[in-house]
Amino acid sequence: MSKQNLSLRLGVLISGSGSNLQAIIEAIESQQLPGVEIALVVSNKADAYGLRRALKHRLPAIYLPSRQRNVGAQCIAPNFNTPESTMSESESRLTTLLQLFQVDLIVLAGWMRILSAAFLEQFPQRIINIHPALLPDDGTGSTFTTKNGTQIPTFRGLHAVQQALDAGVKITGSCVHFVTPEVDAGPVICREEVAIAEGDTEETLHERLKVVEHRLIVKAVGGLKGLNEPE
Repeated sequence: MSKQNLSLRLGVLISGSGSNLQAIIEAIESQQLPGVEIALVVSNKADAYGLRRALKHRLPAIYLPSRQRNVGAQCIAPNFNTPESTMSESESRLTTLLQLFQVDLIVLAGWMRILSAAFLEQFPQRIINIHPALLPDDGTGSTFTTKNGTQIPTFRGLHAVQQALDAGVKITGSCVHFVTPEVDAGPVICREEVAIAEGDTEETLHERLKVVEHRLIVKAVGGLKGLNEPE
């Protein structure tokens, strides 16, 4: 945030329905997140319902298709220290958009693409992700200890909800964490445990986790806004 503009400007990246985007929109409109604004919504899917949500609330929204041709990171950021690293063409364009819209914090709200290390280097400690599983405080490690002392595996990747069901654990949850080059392994900002009910399916459990995620993403953004406010 600049001294002239004390708002925390969000860039929200989506690939689907955008329910977490909606949670942020409603929190901003209800003054639950004072001093926070959504500067830009980007989807890599043209038919993502989240784009409709953004347009309904008159937010800048862009469809940016994923393209694999790599470009040198230095063409975007001249001070980048590892010229051998590359970003995809879509990441290069995304970087330009986020800079053009003066985004302070990037929120991955159902963004179904893995971001390259070269892209992440452009926005250090400025990208957060919602993950439907419990991760340790520093994001690393193969186990997590729940509030009741039960040790469960850490579930990462696209199918974390099904992994929890397959493992037979009784507790799972969701968390918001900083994004690092290693997938789902960044420092945790906040988390909440969710009990797995008998007969839960991936769909029923995921729906309950979404309710938790909506609270967590608002909590995480609010907390980071507070950390960035001038004293």
